[in-house]
Amino acid sequence: MTVKHILKELPVDLDYHRLPRHIAVIMDGNGRWAKRQGKPRVLGHQRGVDTLKDLLRCCKDWGIPALTVYAFSTENWGRPLEEVEFLMTLFERVLRRELKEMCKENIKIRFVGNLEVLPLSLQQEIARSMDDTKDNRDIDFTVATNYGGRQEILQACRAIAQKVASGLLKPEDITEELWESHLYTAGLNHPDLLIRTSGEMRISNFLLWQMAYAEIYVTETLWPDFDRIEFHKALLAYQGRERRFGKV
Repeated sequence: MTVKHILKELPVDLDYHRLPRHIAVIMDGNGRWAKRQGKPRVLGHQRGVDTLKDLLRCCKDWGIPALTVYAFSTENWGRPLEEVEFLMTLFERVLRRELKEMCKENIKIRFVGNLEVLPLSLQQEIARSMDDTKDNRDIDFTVATNYGGRQEILQACRAIAQKVASGLLKPEDITEELWESHLYTAGLNHPDLLIRTSGEMRISNFLLWQMAYAEIYVTETLWPDFDRIEFHKALLAYQGRERRFGKV
């Protein structure tokens, strides 16, 4: 019996009412996984897609309504050209292949980041996937692509500053709600839990504003090996913490 079948239902030692409503994931370790297997880095990325697909289904199975993943950062353009080109092609191919299934599973997908510099064919697949799933309600699935937290904050600053300069806003009109309406993630609740695989102890420019009160869970497990058992461990750790939000 596979792990998927064993953990199809929410494990009995997890309290459904205390599950995170929104989970963010830094999917790290694809290249290292491939290297340990003696395989090219790109095969690690392919295996990582399978891991993501099962995590998304697991969130649906267990009743977690929102998942955001860090797919490609603004810094990732510095990787070898052939790897970047492979990732762009992989994103496009997966979107085209999985769109019908996402509609069937009632998954709403959105992409956040500076999407305008992505290959045109990928931009078209992104637009189509978001339009075709916009009315789906079971899971909000957000993919951060060409995303950087600092860049997101800067673009929000510029947009608000322009409105102030043109007289559309006064400085005293700037509230947290107004600020958040200018972020890529406008309308999306903040993550309750950030999971980072591969043991790196940093958030790598991911959701800097939104992560203010998220619980952080780091595992040594590389992303392609992050299965439902590992996800279960992360949720147990989350439920073992007391979230006080700065209060006593």
